[in-house]
Amino acid sequence: MIIDKHVHTPYCPHGSTDTIEKYIKQALQLKYKEISFTEHAPLPKSFIDPAPDRDSAMDWVSIPAYMEELNKIKSYYSSTIKINIGLEVDYIEGYEKETRDILGELGPLLDDSILSVHFLKKDEAYYCLDFSEEEFERIVGVFGGLPSVYESYFSTLLTSINSDLGPYKPKRIGHITLVEKFKKRFPHTRSIQEYTVPILDAIALKGYELDYNGAGFVKPLCEDSYPPVSVAKEAQKRKIPLVYGSDAHTAKGLGQGYEWIDKELLF
Repeated sequence: MIIDKHVHTPYCPHGSTDTIEKYIKQALQLKYKEISFTEHAPLPKSFIDPAPDRDSAMDWVSIPAYMEELNKIKSYYSSTIKINIGLEVDYIEGYEKETRDILGELGPLLDDSILSVHFLKKDEAYYCLDFSEEEFERIVGVFGGLPSVYESYFSTLLTSINSDLGPYKPKRIGHITLVEKFKKRFPHTRSIQEYTVPILDAIALKGYELDYNGAGFVKPLCEDSYPPVSVAKEAQKRKIPLVYGSDAHTAKGLGQGYEWIDKELLF
């Protein structure tokens, strides 16, 4: 029985048009026990999405429909599968107050949530880390090399863990090695553990959970989990709960990577 706590929906502008009902039917076919729909939360209203297609998150106007539809689905399938209503919230350096306000407004409506880093800041500009291979190459140039991108990503991630985002701050940290999405083309020279040890220590200290994300396995330039198993084992040593997430953006994406992750490490 699979518990999957990182799933997207047709409300995602860079996802698919698969209905939530289709996701649930696929989940039941895969013998899911529990599922969290964690759509990308709307960005702060004063923040300009730096992704080239401006498609990083759902619009504010979609929130009422998102909540209403998921509440109906949750009730209808309550005897068959546990459905959690959630959001994947972006930590954006410099927008902590706005994010705290967003969580204060939406947090009471949620059963689950994830805190993730997709955007990096440099010289007052922001960049979307995982948009495409070509955009990542541009970011490497802007930051003055791959090591600087890694350092910026993990520094931002650490700040997100320690940031005061109010009582509804997500307690699960998303795909902590997302910077490796294109690692087969942009291989790093330092061991990933050098970057992740401080991250894991901070997560353990806070008592947070870790998204054990299978999506990287289906990315051709990654072919690994976020985080890789070596890091997941270090998380387990620190008694950090590891929670599987497919990070599916289509119904067929449910369960992706599950066959390859170390299921003995799961919470």
